[in-house]
Amino acid sequence: MKADELRGKTTEELESELQVLKENLFNQRFRSTLGQQEDTTRIGKLRKDIARVKTVLKMRAQQPESEA
Repeated sequence: MKADELRGKTTEELESELQVLKENLFNQRFRSTLGQQEDTTRIGKLRKDIARVKTVLKMRAQQPESEA
């Protein structure tokens, strides 16, 4: 997921995407603990995607309403 794709989404879509990513991260951590994880880089990718979504949401919250 790229930052440009995220900027094109609405705030509601970003918040729902963030929730889905957090659930996926939880599931991947759980699988990792059980030794059922196939792709070991998936946790890092999910963490970076979560950070990207949070960054876009934070930027939107900080900019004045007239520019939005």
